[in-house]
Amino acid sequence: MDFAFDARTEDLRANLLDFMAGHVHPAEPVFHDELATLADPWAWDAAPILGDLRREARRRGLWNLFLPGQRGAGLTNLQYAPLAEITGRSLQLAPAALNCAAPDTGNMEVLDSFGTPEQRRDWLDPLLDGRIRSAFAMTEPEVASSDATNIATRIERDGEHYVITGHKWWITGAMNPNCRIFIVMGKTDPHADRHRQQSMILVPRDTPGLEIRRGMEVFGYDDHEHGGHAELTLTDVRVPAGNLIGGPGDGFAIAQARLGPGRIHHCMRAIGLAERAIEAMCARADERIAFGRPLAQQGVIRDWIAQSRVRIEQLRLLVLKTAWLMDTVGNRGAHTEIQAIKIATPTTVQWILDKAIQTHGAAGLSQDHWLAGAYAGVRTLRFADGPDEVHVNALARAELARQAAARG
Repeated sequence: MDFAFDARTEDLRANLLDFMAGHVHPAEPVFHDELATLADPWAWDAAPILGDLRREARRRGLWNLFLPGQRGAGLTNLQYAPLAEITGRSLQLAPAALNCAAPDTGNMEVLDSFGTPEQRRDWLDPLLDGRIRSAFAMTEPEVASSDATNIATRIERDGEHYVITGHKWWITGAMNPNCRIFIVMGKTDPHADRHRQQSMILVPRDTPGLEIRRGMEVFGYDDHEHGGHAELTLTDVRVPAGNLIGGPGDGFAIAQARLGPGRIHHCMRAIGLAERAIEAMCARADERIAFGRPLAQQGVIRDWIAQSRVRIEQLRLLVLKTAWLMDTVGNRGAHTEIQAIKIATPTTVQWILDKAIQTHGAAGLSQDHWLAGAYAGVRTLRFADGPDEVHVNALARAELARQAAARG
């Protein structure tokens, strides 16, 4: 058992860490100021500093690191994991600078794996080049979307077209006007087998009948730095039949293929965010005096710092094991571990952020510090790509079956 990274990973880590220190972190306040001057606050990728960062990332060979194969960097999940963790230290800028930001990463993986040559030419190529953004429209307000088979949006064949009618919300990135394409999940055959009713179809933003209704807020944050989360309606939206991804009824299987890598990417980045929170907590504890001595000498603060370090080390090992399993036995073989990290990561990182906020006092709750916004963002991960309870239930069911088989 070898816990060291291979030579290519170490080279990329050194390159990326230098990029973060010399370019990304100094650009954070500039990005914030530039956003405030944009005519459309949702068009965050129009900020000039982001263009500068993207050009530097391309020059360094840090572009599309998430995507395996010839179209991407060709990295394994285990090689990409420590790189994604580093980008999590600047969630607003680093993933986007490397063209490794959600939801585009998952959408590019779908098009790369299941798209037709025409779909790849029209939508995957400009996404890989960073010229456009995209969204994945699955969640709906009228049904419990934690069960994807509940999806009520209809995708009905009409000659050489499909007609789409439905209501979606929490669609990440959709408020950005540069989000030019939506992957919409709906039902093509409500009478088919439960997992063969759903399909995915490409809907360009300018298609008549697609209406962006409003941006959604999380604890008062609109997340405009990432294109926001939108509520939208589709009313008799008509697109060519060739916009269907895969075949009719393939939507559920494609969704599962998309969500596995998406879940581990979220977890990788969240670990980087937690590391930055520990750094902030330690710096604050060293410099802040209360009751005649630094916070760092207070027992309760030391306990938080120690527990944070232990929890993040445990979490990182589980995520790296999951990445290794995805590489060696495939996403299906790593299904239990993917569920485990999806359960463990948001709650662990949320706990660390909470202690970092507490260490900062009221300042940690304010707009003057990044911790409060980070806490709101991590809290959404307990719903994104499936709520905690769904993964807990499935993991427990698998464990019960495994234990029963062992006793037998």
